Amino acid sequence: MSDKTMTADEVVSRLHSGMTLGIGGWGSRRKPMALVRALLRSGITDLTVVSYGGPDVGMLAAAGRIRRLVTAFVTLDSIPLEPHYRAARERGAFELTEVDEAMFMWGLHAAANRLPFLPVRAGLGSDVMRVNPGLRTVTSPYEDGETFVAMPALRLDAALVHLSRADRLGNGQYLGPDPYFDDLFCEAAETAYVSCEQIVGTAELTKAAAPQTLLVKRHTVTGVVEAPNGAHFTSCAPDYGRDEAFQKTYATTPWPEFAARFLAGDEQAYRSAVEDERACRPAVEEGT
Repeated sequence: MSDKTMTADEVVSRLHSGMTLGIGGWGSRRKPMALVRALLRSGITDLTVVSYGGPDVGMLAAAGRIRRLVTAFVTLDSIPLEPHYRAARERGAFELTEVDEAMFMWGLHAAANRLPFLPVRAGLGSDVMRVNPGLRTVTSPYEDGETFVAMPALRLDAALVHLSRADRLGNGQYLGPDPYFDDLFCEAAETAYVSCEQIVGTAELTKAAAPQTLLVKRHTVTGVVEAPNGAHFTSCAPDYGRDEAFQKTYATTPWPEFAARFLAGDEQAYRSAVEDERACRPAVEEGT
């Protein structure tokens, strides 16, 4: 068993333009934002991004890095539609494959199990089939003869996820209320990279939490990055909630200005810029 720890920039050095990249989390919850920011500092582009979308998708779309997006939604949760994603979509910046949430999940399941597709009822009787003419249906070979959507596997070249804790071997633990399918992203990918709030010893993972919280298994993980506050500005319960004030800044600031203020430097520069912005909030709110 080997030590899989690396830096965010080392993770990005293993990625390349044109690949299919899965990004875990859900909306504006437990997104691997430190890894996304490192990706934005690189020249990687022409990506097919597979994500239950949040600001990860918004930032990559605004920066012109996405060729095709596969998603069920793109939201900031408290802001229903991700504004930078919307702007990029309205100007036709990338191709979009939009499917039902359950179809998306079964696409990950199919890839994780090395199947070409899985049958699913979700999508039947909806416009999903109309807007995705490439989708097919299958008929059960048994007596029921029921018709299903044949959801194709969402195979990934690489996956990025963020968890609460991990060990150096690649075992990853979530401590919040929801796994957000991060295990499926890792299992559906050829390579998977986990950022986490803290790297701890393997024995520490289950000292104060149930074994069921060990969501991601080491055999599916290529690299582990210790990234405290690495999901900011999305939430990473129970470590911290979503930074609603900063999210509002993100949502209301033109992309070139936001990128220049917060994404021009490394991760330490990002943290310093966030702290500077936070220090200015009371004066801004009081109108001074």
